[in-house]
Amino acid sequence: MSVIPKIEAFADDLTEIRQDFHANPELGFEETRTAGIVSAKLRDWGVDEVHEGIGGTGVVGVIKGQGGGNRRVGLRADMDALPINEASGVAYASTNPGRMHACGHDGHTTMLLGAARYLAETRDFDGTVVLIFQPAEEGLGGARRMIADGLFDRFPCDEIYGMHNDPNSEPGVVTVTPGPAMAGASFFDITVKGTGSHAAMPQQSKDPIFIGTALVQQLQGIVSRNTPPTKPIVLSVTTFNAGSAYNVVPGTATITGTIRYFHDDVIAMAEARMRALCEGLGQAHAVEISVDLRNVFDVLMNDADLSEAYVAAAADIVGAKGARLTDDQMTGSEDFADMLKLVPGAYCRVGHAGSVPLHNPAFVLDDAILPVGASVYARIVETRLPKGGVR
Repeated sequence: MSVIPKIEAFADDLTEIRQDFHANPELGFEETRTAGIVSAKLRDWGVDEVHEGIGGTGVVGVIKGQGGGNRRVGLRADMDALPINEASGVAYASTNPGRMHACGHDGHTTMLLGAARYLAETRDFDGTVVLIFQPAEEGLGGARRMIADGLFDRFPCDEIYGMHNDPNSEPGVVTVTPGPAMAGASFFDITVKGTGSHAAMPQQSKDPIFIGTALVQQLQGIVSRNTPPTKPIVLSVTTFNAGSAYNVVPGTATITGTIRYFHDDVIAMAEARMRALCEGLGQAHAVEISVDLRNVFDVLMNDADLSEAYVAAAADIVGAKGARLTDDQMTGSEDFADMLKLVPGAYCRVGHAGSVPLHNPAFVLDDAILPVGASVYARIVETRLPKGGVR
């Protein structure tokens, strides 16, 4: 592995920044402290332009290279934490109850800061770099909010790159999946409005728990009996809430969850079947069942040529054996997909040490990944915007 020496020289600074972010996590669109630190660091390091409040709490920095090239490369990182109580046991654990960087966005932000510091110092490229620090990636639509706020109108990019840490991969290994790489996602909220009664006289009720549990079972048939086996889909019911007493049949039950998909025809079918099942079960039991379905993430599509370019740039940092194209598709979702719908680019995963998965209260990011990710970000800029304009 050959991390860029200038970045390796301030790796301890990156660790300090990352651990501070980790100790002070903020949820989506609440990242005021994080955004303030990002903006201050960018200014301290001589970034040419720093713009705050993009899409709420987003930050955009602009660095101009030594040459006069017109091409512009975007680099993006996410800043928000998750509503999780931390159980990692690290000395720098979250000081904000119910908030934790359990997905490593503190690391992503720090890696982009590391690249920004290096690029602002060296400017060994011909063109412009747009640094995008995005809020609210975790299902709240931060990318869409930044785009609606004129992100690419104000800061146009010819191509764009993002990355994510990966505790499930080998340390220091960088992978990119060309084409559809991560699933799109719809979230759903279902409400069963029944009739409550005394638990000793359930015949007087229209029991939403009985009806709701039947609905949960029927929803799984969408995957097993309505979807072509060659087109993957995941339907997960993640909450079921009803009742508040031992001796009361409640009047209402609420069910929520998510559908992950890679094909537009499959999600259209799944949503239609869900609505039909809710309507049919409601008629069968003479109750009202309402369903709210909303698209939250699009399918993340990596440009094939830029995926190869990203892997080639990463190989300069982690070696040819450590940078790979793969056909592995992830059923997790990522709203960087919304940016890739407007600007061609690619999204990579960077492996690191650790056995606890993402979104787990015991997750720990390996700080050794910080100079690696920062170097990969920097190298893709230098290879895509070479001095003299020849690639």
